[in-house]
Amino acid sequence: MTTIRVRLTLIYSGLFLLTSVVLLVTVNLLLRRTLDARIGRLSGGGAAPPRGVPNDRLPQLPELVNNVIGYQWQVTALTVGALTLVSLAVGWLLAGRILRPIHRITATAQRLSLSTLHERIALAGPKDELKGLADTFDAMLDRLERSVEGQRRFIANASHELRTPLAVQRAAIEIGLPEDVGEIRGTLLRHNRRAENLIDALLVLAQAEHGLDNRSPVAVDQVVRRVLAERDADGVSVTGQAEPFVVDGDPVLLNRLVTNLLDNAVRYNHPGGTVEVTLSRGALTVRNTGPHVPQERFGDLFKPFRRLHTTPGQGAGLGLSIVAAIAKAHGADVRANPNPGGGLELVVVFARSEDASPAGGTAE
Repeated sequence: MTTIRVRLTLIYSGLFLLTSVVLLVTVNLLLRRTLDARIGRLSGGGAAPPRGVPNDRLPQLPELVNNVIGYQWQVTALTVGALTLVSLAVGWLLAGRILRPIHRITATAQRLSLSTLHERIALAGPKDELKGLADTFDAMLDRLERSVEGQRRFIANASHELRTPLAVQRAAIEIGLPEDVGEIRGTLLRHNRRAENLIDALLVLAQAEHGLDNRSPVAVDQVVRRVLAERDADGVSVTGQAEPFVVDGDPVLLNRLVTNLLDNAVRYNHPGGTVEVTLSRGALTVRNTGPHVPQERFGDLFKPFRRLHTTPGQGAGLGLSIVAAIAKAHGADVRANPNPGGGLELVVVFARSEDASPAGGTAE
């Protein structure tokens, strides 16, 4: 693929060489015409020969002119070759200097994320088209930063405003309704708990999609073992093995990532099925038995509110979408593969991480 710098270099060199070649060819042709005309006048026009040139040497002048013109064409060819190299080098340097602000704008755009929206290009120099582009980009970043800050404040306020009435409602149900009212009390508590879980999931999803404000070293192997120890298997055999591994990220979100993967593997499983959790060389793999997942439905796995199975009480369909959002916030990739006998293999590959020094272990 030809870059703009290469195209500009070729344009500069082409124009320069075209001008140089036209100039040199014109000079050579005019010189040849002038010399031929002068020799013609000397030999046939009766004019006196040049001073110091005998009459018997006049027939040799055309040969001398041919030699001079031939030498001139050789010098012209060498000059054009040298100018070609010089023009390419100068054109490459000039194109790089002209495109330097573009590279700066591109580097800033690639480096920016929701956690680094405070950075600006701040391009100095004359008010030309490139500075206008950089200033427009900075103004867009200002508006985007204000929008993101507003959304973060909204998420924080919504977290408080939504959780508080649900907590009051749950307390009123537990205290105000006696246990002998039948299934009404249990049904209300179950719907209350489901609403709380949905709100928590939506807030976590929004937080993950907005990126990470603060990062700290997190031992992912310890997170895996802690989640395995706290999770109720619900009649499913769960085994896990975690090698020492550290990644820069948010410990709460990483805990949620592992929890959602394990919950999904246990929830969508057969009675007496198995779940295998493995952390090795920066790849977290959760493999489970369960129902067959059609290949055409794999695109819906990581989309919000998409459930492959409509069994009652199976959640709102946010588990794997939260996993995808948290993984993206940590620079990790998520992929899903079908198991031959049914079930899924979900793999999270962390890109920026390093092996931990503390001893790891196996959790079952």
